[in-house]
Amino acid sequence: MSFLKQESSKSRSSISSISSSTSVLGTGSVSGTTASSTDLASFFECPVCFEYVLPPILQCPSGHLVCSNCRPKLSCCPTCRGPLGNIRNLAMEKVASTVLFPCKFSTSGCQVSMLHTDKGDHEEVCEYRPYSCPCPGASCKWQGALEQVMPHLLNQHRSITTLQGEDIVFLATDIALPGAVDWVMMQSCFGHHFMLVLEKQEKYDGLQQFFAIVQLIGTRKQADNFAYRLELSGHRRRLTWEATPRSIHEGVSSAILNSDCLVFDTSIAQLFAENGNLGINVTINMC
Repeated sequence: MSFLKQESSKSRSSISSISSSTSVLGTGSVSGTTASSTDLASFFECPVCFEYVLPPILQCPSGHLVCSNCRPKLSCCPTCRGPLGNIRNLAMEKVASTVLFPCKFSTSGCQVSMLHTDKGDHEEVCEYRPYSCPCPGASCKWQGALEQVMPHLLNQHRSITTLQGEDIVFLATDIALPGAVDWVMMQSCFGHHFMLVLEKQEKYDGLQQFFAIVQLIGTRKQADNFAYRLELSGHRRRLTWEATPRSIHEGVSSAILNSDCLVFDTSIAQLFAENGNLGINVTINMC
């Protein structure tokens, strides 16, 4: 099958330049972006969203490409208005396997380029990926840069209390409230802000469990510089949990799902509660 059908001589010369440029690329390198790799990547830009068209690559009968995200939303080719078709472009897929594609967050500062097979995994954890609102259980869909997170919380979530210092008491009131409930508080120390989260969830057969965790309003690298300690104490009993805070880039959902936090049920909570309120001692330390 020809590389692209019914294209002009200008397009054919562009394709020839792709083939000649490909020979100078090493398939093992994943750092840096050469001029030839940048030029090659531009041939894979989707005409609709300007993201990259990655394998498996499908073309219309005239050879135009659209990314897999945009394709289901279209009824015809956005370039020639012809039928989309389901023609695999094996030549472009072969070229794509040698091209170093920039991270989708390059406009935010990421300078990493990689093979398309590594692109998804990198972008999932890229520090330049927009931050989501860290408030658990909220319907807030805000996203923005790290330096915008605290202004967002202060302006849009004013009910959250902030306490100063390395040692504070996180007071969760009315822990006997029915259903799923979230308690949130901020702790400010060492020039950083930490979000303390207590969630009550109904797991199965009416069993309710509490999950307490601390996350840093910062990057994963910054979070590694700290350790936190959660402690329930009273009535000659003590329950503690020590760990590294999670970055808000990671969120708390996976930690709660895997019980990678302080976990206790309602019967344990009642042992430490006073008048329906539960105080959790929180200590933040630098490593």
